Amino acid sequence: MTPSASQLLPLLKRYFGFTSFRPLQEEIIRDALAGKDVFALLPTGGGKSLCFQLPALAREGLTVVVSPLIALMKDQVDAMQASGVAATFLNSSLEPDEARKRLRGLHNGEFRLLYVAPERLMLSGFISDLQRWNINLIAVDEAHCISEWGHDFRPEYRQLAELRDHLPNVPLMALTATATERVREDIVKHLRLRESLTYVASFNRPNLTYRVLAKSKAYDQTLAFVRERPQESGIVYCQSRKSAEMVADRLSADGVKARAYHAGLDQKERARNQELFLRDEVRVICATIAFGMGINKSNVRFVIHYDLPKNIEGYYQETGRAGRDGLPSECVLLFSVGDVVKQMQFIDEKNEQEQKIAREQLQQMVHYAECAVCRRAELLRYFGEESAEEDCGGCDNCLSPRATFDGTLATQKFLSCVYRIREKSGFGVGMNHIVEVLTGADTDKIRRWGHEQLSTYGIGKEHTRPEWGAIGRELVRLGHLRQTTEKFSVLELTQDGRNVLTQRKSVTLTKPVAAPETKTHRAGEISCDEVLFERLREVRKRLADERQLPAYIIFSDVSLRQMARNYPSNEREFARISGVGEKKLREFGEIFLAEISAHLQGNPRQIFADEALVAQPAAKPHLNTTTRETLKLFQSGETVESIARQRGFAGSTIYGHLATAVEAGEKIELQQFLTPEEQKEIAAAFEKFGFGNLGGARQFLGNKYDYGLMRIYRAAVQRG
Repeated sequence: MTPSASQLLPLLKRYFGFTSFRPLQEEIIRDALAGKDVFALLPTGGGKSLCFQLPALAREGLTVVVSPLIALMKDQVDAMQASGVAATFLNSSLEPDEARKRLRGLHNGEFRLLYVAPERLMLSGFISDLQRWNINLIAVDEAHCISEWGHDFRPEYRQLAELRDHLPNVPLMALTATATERVREDIVKHLRLRESLTYVASFNRPNLTYRVLAKSKAYDQTLAFVRERPQESGIVYCQSRKSAEMVADRLSADGVKARAYHAGLDQKERARNQELFLRDEVRVICATIAFGMGINKSNVRFVIHYDLPKNIEGYYQETGRAGRDGLPSECVLLFSVGDVVKQMQFIDEKNEQEQKIAREQLQQMVHYAECAVCRRAELLRYFGEESAEEDCGGCDNCLSPRATFDGTLATQKFLSCVYRIREKSGFGVGMNHIVEVLTGADTDKIRRWGHEQLSTYGIGKEHTRPEWGAIGRELVRLGHLRQTTEKFSVLELTQDGRNVLTQRKSVTLTKPVAAPETKTHRAGEISCDEVLFERLREVRKRLADERQLPAYIIFSDVSLRQMARNYPSNEREFARISGVGEKKLREFGEIFLAEISAHLQGNPRQIFADEALVAQPAAKPHLNTTTRETLKLFQSGETVESIARQRGFAGSTIYGHLATAVEAGEKIELQQFLTPEEQKEIAAAFEKFGFGNLGGARQFLGNKYDYGLMRIYRAAVQRG
């Protein structure tokens, strides 16, 4: 007979200290106790471990937990034993005498929970032991490891299918925190789950803020971030063991208590470093992906990805180790195209099938890093869940939308180049070759294939190669191009791309997240806004060509760099630029001032101190045309609902427009939206969670108020 909720709750309180279950936990536990196969997908921090731990306490017998990592086993067994539960593990870390002692205890029925690695579980001698023990449930944790499409595929997990033959009457529970629909199907198929009941919780972690920063002097960025949070602990994920150790050593030298964690360290050192982190004696762990699976440290306040993750599943799971206690926490990804190249080199070492999967996953990761839409919505969509909000209030793209520009001409050039190359050669080429043709590069391939004769050769010199790469990747995201995942990945025009090309449709593109390449500072070098500098050089060349003069006669590079550093806005300021005399002021001042002004309309002003280049945050958000139209209608007396109908938008979008307007300094009275009682209710939620955790405050109020409405309240209060 399956225990009722009234019978389970005392166990929950006694052993775990909780008075109620999290979403789906009770249903999963009841089905497991009824002897049914269960598939449970609960995001990190969603309490999936409890789903097999509580059943182990609700009846006699042994629950076997298949776990992939020694660290995970030790952490969970320590937690269980601290709660008074008879739990143990068997793995290679144990001395022979200790392992034999634990086996005797298992034979004598002394334990309720056993954690074991898959390779040990499937040994013939161990299978015989399992058949003699009173096993009532086998829980396969981190079940995504069974799928080639999962982010951490492990061939030894495939052997677990044999459990059905050896223990046909024992129910199976498969658990994971990250799995797409394809991975879920793989898990059910390869574990041979029988009519399994599937439970999928929401992937949304409203207390996490997601940000992607252009990677530039990555260690300095990391150190500055950590120093700004002197009381908080976090994880820095690195691609390699070497970089994990380097970052940990440098942080320690700079006064931050940090340790490395990776598979290359001996077991004792890994265990010691993990223990120091769990006890808050070490503030930062710098780790490869070997760290974190099953770690229950609830007060991890930030996760930094120092390098680009291989796939979104891994990224999501690793970010999920922040804020397990539900309090506001931050997830920062440092992104550069150089990291994509490194990942591709690793992919080339795999077999053909693995390469195809890995390239597709990497493309999806890059898409996430460079996208301009809500990052939370992108993550949820990847896992098959639609976001209810267009503005989450908890990611960089929603909090500070990136500038857009008219990319019609750039799109036409790029798509034309793809078309002309295939037309001439009969085959497609990759992104790098397209960019080389557009920028007029002189390479062996271009000469061999005669691509310097194309009409598109060298027509894109107004953009740098990194800029063209970002444009090309955005055209893939927009569906105008398709990028294959074979070893020699090529770009192909889609039908949508052909329509854009032939019908000359307008295209809006987003300013890339990538920063200009950093260079070693040299004596005499003038740091400046490199994008503006290139624009000014183009103006100078046009003026020089018109006058049939060398470009330096108009202005020297020193003059242009000073302009691109100081951003003069009037003739008086322009006259202070080195090389600007009265004649040049009269002849060229208005032209260059107009170019500088036009640049600043779509780009943030930058400040320069010594060698550091830092983007100066805008004093207030820029109101685009659509936001101004909404504001105008609202100020004329229209309601949010009527504006939404007129403009064909959702009501939440209109609230978002008005919130942006308030944040920009526009005056809107709160009583137009909220009663005094509602204002008090929202104020109490923000007092509990802070203005930085809009999602947490909203969830605390039962999602009663629209995100945009809460943004309006927050902005109004902050601006007095």
